[in-house]
Amino acid sequence: MANVVVIGAGLGGLPAAYELRHFLPAEHQVTLISEHDKFTFIPGLIQVALDLKSMKHVQLDLAPLAQRHRLNLVQDRVTGLDPVQRKITLASGDTLDYDYLTIATGASLAFDLIPGLGPHGGYTQSVCTPDHALEARETWREFVKNPGPMVVGAAPGAGCFGPAYEFILMAERELRRLGIRDQVPITYITPEPYVGHLGVSGVKNARELTADLMEKRGVEFIDNAAITQVSPDAVILSDGRQVPFRYSMILPSFRGAPFIREVPGLADEKGFIPVLPTQRHPEFPEIYAAGVSIKLTQPDQTKVPIGLPKSGQMAEAMATAAAHNIAVDLGAINGPLQVPTLDALCFAEFGETGIAYIAAPVIPDPATGKRKQSYAARGPWVVWVKAAFEEYFMAKMRFGVGMPWYERLGLRTLFGLKLLSDYRPSAPQMVDSHVPSQPA
Repeated sequence: MANVVVIGAGLGGLPAAYELRHFLPAEHQVTLISEHDKFTFIPGLIQVALDLKSMKHVQLDLAPLAQRHRLNLVQDRVTGLDPVQRKITLASGDTLDYDYLTIATGASLAFDLIPGLGPHGGYTQSVCTPDHALEARETWREFVKNPGPMVVGAAPGAGCFGPAYEFILMAERELRRLGIRDQVPITYITPEPYVGHLGVSGVKNARELTADLMEKRGVEFIDNAAITQVSPDAVILSDGRQVPFRYSMILPSFRGAPFIREVPGLADEKGFIPVLPTQRHPEFPEIYAAGVSIKLTQPDQTKVPIGLPKSGQMAEAMATAAAHNIAVDLGAINGPLQVPTLDALCFAEFGETGIAYIAAPVIPDPATGKRKQSYAARGPWVVWVKAAFEEYFMAKMRFGVGMPWYERLGLRTLFGLKLLSDYRPSAPQMVDSHVPSQPA
């Protein structure tokens, strides 16, 4: 019997555990480690922060899900990992042995890189965790009673920009609905080279559609901007400009989870895990990784450093590939190994309308510099599709389904996206597999 462990119960981790349970016979154990007692649909936290929905709409209790779907749930925080002995240390002091491990922890939030950034000891809000969203909601409630300038944006090195765009444009719509929009100058500050870049260059129509919408909504924007400090009432940029605010939500840059950064040879200097196209670690073959925790290098040189986005849909595809390949290793299923294509689809809700950003794949072909398809489309239908997808995803998590065939078929039929493909060793490698020679 093998014990296959998944660390993290988010958009990548919980689907990975479900896929493993689906692939593996009953004699194999699937263990899910989570420091939280609930699954959270992270994209829904923006609406929680803006007081548009309650937290219960985006969360599910993990214990009954684990019991119903035959997962061994360990609710604890991982503090150490020994990939040679295949041993995990928990905050409780307990240890856990594994035969295979999938790391889907998400990332740590690097608020500390900028003085004054973040909700813990800083002056800005965040929508990256449930606790942050609840604090942002309380601050928002006070803000609409006493409105003033609002600043939304992202820090240098950030690779996740969609939530910032959604937050600022959904907030703008709410301010109009409340009748106080004229009292709130709104500014978007970003390290992106242009509005609508979102960490992915060359997406057709993305720049024009996004900038046009921001201008129509009266949102000022500052691109190629490096935030260096945040005071109690202003965001300070590297060129000395100070942008005043009464409410601010700034996305931080990410780094790997603390326990990952402490394992020599496991990750790069920021704690992101290099993987082969099959999601397997190049040096520790029993370890796989998926989602935000993996290393993907931004291929574009930008004036201000930015990261490459790893969307929830990409994380789910990586997790599915990792689960499939572990099952092949264990002899539970036959067939070729699977690799995620890194085709990316992002539905961004902007109030009454939205924009769908598609980059297939997110990293251009290294030989040609081109993608199979790359475009953006705007319309109210994006809002409807995103709402429907959220309901669908939450239903999947309730019923213990990872990435079913009909979901893959739908994405391929509607958007031309193929999320997984058979592994061909001669194909161009789309992920980083460099292992640092020194401890991270």
